[in-house]
Amino acid sequence: MKRSAMGSSPQFDLLESDKSAMNPIWTPPLHSIRSNHISPAKTTVVYDTYWYFAAERQNILFNRINRTNEPWTNDPILSEYKFTNAYRAADRVSQFLIRRVIYRDDLPNSAREIFFRTILFKLFNKIETWERIEKEIGPIVFEDYNFDAYEKILQEMKNEGRSIYSGAYIMHPGSAAFGKKFKHQNHLKLLEKMMFENLPERISDTKRMQEGFELLIQYPTIGDFLAYQFITDLNYSEITDYSEMEFVVPGPGALDGISKCFSDLGGLNTAEIIRFVSDIQEREFDRLGLSFCDLWGRKLQLIDCQNLFCEISKYSRVSHPNISGISNRKRIKQRFTANTTQPIDYWFPPKWGINKGESDEVRGLSKRSIKDRSGSV
Repeated sequence: MKRSAMGSSPQFDLLESDKSAMNPIWTPPLHSIRSNHISPAKTTVVYDTYWYFAAERQNILFNRINRTNEPWTNDPILSEYKFTNAYRAADRVSQFLIRRVIYRDDLPNSAREIFFRTILFKLFNKIETWERIEKEIGPIVFEDYNFDAYEKILQEMKNEGRSIYSGAYIMHPGSAAFGKKFKHQNHLKLLEKMMFENLPERISDTKRMQEGFELLIQYPTIGDFLAYQFITDLNYSEITDYSEMEFVVPGPGALDGISKCFSDLGGLNTAEIIRFVSDIQEREFDRLGLSFCDLWGRKLQLIDCQNLFCEISKYSRVSHPNISGISNRKRIKQRFTANTTQPIDYWFPPKWGINKGESDEVRGLSKRSIKDRSGSV
């Protein structure tokens, strides 16, 4: 069926093997199919769908920004299931972190205090948990931190049957390292250890993302992928000023997505594959006839391409069920429900220079901006 969302109009066709399940498969234009165009790496049909997914997911974002009425897409998979945005910083939780945790005029803006707030939020990664703590405690500052007070609030939430953690990451319980009975108690102790060992100051002294990452992974319960996520979150603040194009750590979902997109990596490792696709993104959108709306001139960064591999791992369970990947998972768990009661006023780290109200020169509006696509920004 024809896609009537913004931009070009690729089609959904049904592969013969998939017709019984009626799974929609996006078919790239015939003229763009080049089986060896990134040789020696070898791609599967999912690779082209990766770029389509990025473009269409970004279309949905801009439809929401422009307050366009639903449906925001004619893609049946994107309509039914929940997926993160093409840009990690545009997701609801990241937006909350940036606006309501990191950049607060009413709270101290020292590296120490911003680190404390950021890691406290990210340990649970749940908006409701932060809001409950703030409601009970008042201003969240390390100078006034008290383990018993914070632990009591978290335990009360658990007793009420509320989840205090998001399902985005698997958090190690930490009992072996800190000796507490409950996970949330151990994570508070982890944060205390970071603060007492002056980790905020040590990270603020680093010049490269990998340096900050290597400081984080020294701590109990923090593995490679979680350290990469945390250092990315800290880099939204003014504590550090790393480029998001200098370092990447693929998580389990991304590894599965890569295994579905490539039948042969051509001698590259998975981190190098992520860097490779980020480097050729404009060429690939052009090859497939996809008009990609970037983030006001900011192209997809390594963290975004990593996340997109994770999301195509999920999307392809329906679009390409014949390609199992390394996880062999068959279903997408989370259904999409639009949050129309709390629309997001999108706002990004000021150092990126892309926020509303800044000059067009600073924002760097590109030829693929939303203005070119819909007539309004």
